[in-house]
Amino acid sequence: MQRLHSINAFPIAASALPALMRPVMQNSLWMLLAGVVLAWFGGEFFVRGGVGLARWLRWPSAVIGVTVAAFGTSTPELLVAIHAALDGVPQISLGDVLGSNVVNVALVLAIVLALSGMKAEDGGVRRDWLIGLLVPGVVYALLMDGWFSRVDAAIMLGCFFAWLIVVIRHARRHAASAPQPAESVSVGKTLFATLLGLGLLIVAAQLVVHGGKGVAQALGWSPFIVGAVVVAAATSTPELATTLIARARGHHDVGLGNILGSNIFNVFFIAAVAAMIQPYPVQLPEVLPSLVFGVLALLLITPARNGTLGRSRGFALLIVYVVFIAITVRQTGTAHP
Repeated sequence: MQRLHSINAFPIAASALPALMRPVMQNSLWMLLAGVVLAWFGGEFFVRGGVGLARWLRWPSAVIGVTVAAFGTSTPELLVAIHAALDGVPQISLGDVLGSNVVNVALVLAIVLALSGMKAEDGGVRRDWLIGLLVPGVVYALLMDGWFSRVDAAIMLGCFFAWLIVVIRHARRHAASAPQPAESVSVGKTLFATLLGLGLLIVAAQLVVHGGKGVAQALGWSPFIVGAVVVAAATSTPELATTLIARARGHHDVGLGNILGSNIFNVFFIAAVAAMIQPYPVQLPEVLPSLVFGVLALLLITPARNGTLGRSRGFALLIVYVVFIAITVRQTGTAHP
């Protein structure tokens, strides 16, 4: 199969793609379609179960979003990271998690905000936003030497568990002062809906990942670029479905917590796990756009005093995402003359 090593080669090779890649494209499109459908149903069940779980535990819905929902929807990234590390290409996992962090805010949250806006009602959202803003700086500081070592991974895991302890303490304080729910919550049905939704989201993400990954690799993109552009967008499908459904059901904090928690989980836990399995060299110039645009996207959703995030922020974020993709993909053309 002919590999394309330059963005400038796209127009020349475009006419050859239908004949050479028709089976690949057809299979990929079917996988993508099936993944999107499963992600929507999975998000429906997962949000329903997550909200019920929050009521049963008497935790703020934002905490369920930033823990249960975030960890669940980030499971595809974790699977990608483990497989990539075991296959000897852990750079895909780093590109995936850093790219996913940009996608989560500049595309997933942007779409939701552009449609109707959102409102952060729990104080924990601002805390998690600040932590998320620190994540790119920590990554840059640790990878400045051009190597993602096990020591770097251990530092990230330490940051992750410290943040998780703070979140759980916040939830326990809330539970101690919260009244019992007005109506009983069926624990069995709640857990079933949560697990069913999580299972569908995981299967959906795998379908979307495999559908998009083959096409990108056929274009000759580097492992990091494949991770940052294609795999990142694919593995963010559960976040998109969960956040859209949470917003439609009026559970704003579940959606916002899901996005912010996923970003923290992606880097401090998932990227660290991959590096623990196999440390690897890092091309910092290749990583830098994802870090810079990750910070820019988070700055654009700085919570207002009343917690409102208006529609205009969604449109601004979409512009950021388009620029990010253009710059990241352009690196492929310069890296592969």
